[in-house]
Amino acid sequence: MSAADVELLRRNLESLTDEGYEALLPLVHPDFEMETLPGQAAEPQVYRGREGMRRWWESFYEIMDEVRLEPIAYHDAGEEMVVVEALLRARGQASGVEASQRAYLLCTQRDGLLLRIDFFESVEDALRAARA
Repeated sequence: MSAADVELLRRNLESLTDEGYEALLPLVHPDFEMETLPGQAAEPQVYRGREGMRRWWESFYEIMDEVRLEPIAYHDAGEEMVVVEALLRARGQASGVEASQRAYLLCTQRDGLLLRIDFFESVEDALRAARA
């Protein structure tokens, strides 16, 4: 992992925080892939490309008023790979109830764009997967 990989991902996630998920879409590689797994999502599935990223975010807004991904720490995971420890916060549309969940994302980049996101139960699991 180079400092440039971390900085690139940090800037990309800042655009998400500052401007919303639409600002992140141009930073997504055309071959992007992300899979949500049982236990991590109400409807596990695979999301591909920019449209997949859009669909994933829009699925939150079907039931949530507000959704934020707040990076807490960035961890060395190898060339073009960064593990992000984050807090996912959301507020329900109907209830107004706020909820939060820790998220551990193994982010792979290519050509300066986000190529893949894999979700894990812990930082250690994500780092182990990056080394595999």
